Amino acid sequence: MSDTLHSEIEEEIAKHKIVVYGKGTKEMPRCGFTLETIEFFNRLGYPFTVIDVLENMPKRETLSTMTNWPTLPKVFIDGTFYGDTDILGPMEEQGELKPLLEKAFGGAPLASGPEGPAVIKLR
Repeated sequence: MSDTLHSEIEEEIAKHKIVVYGKGTKEMPRCGFTLETIEFFNRLGYPFTVIDVLENMPKRETLSTMTNWPTLPKVFIDGTFYGDTDILGPMEEQGELKPLLEKAFGGAPLASGPEGPAVIKLR
């Protein structure tokens, strides 16, 4: 695992409260699972970042090693890895996701919709 890639990923995770590593971008997802994850977070109304790793195999391999999770997308919330919507969907249904997001962002979302709040709080 590249120390440089590991550091880059840690910086990205620290910079954003929600990070989705997937295939494609928010505007142009290139896989159905990434699209599903984008729609999931759009509905919740919190700001999130999507980082396209489709064609960056070294970064994908580093992420897989860091998380012990072989597939994309990979979702981090407030610095912690949560898998993908297969994990997050049930967490939302059981009421576990809302308090986690409120804690990460210091309250409820300021706005709902694809862009969420205009301001992203950094750590």
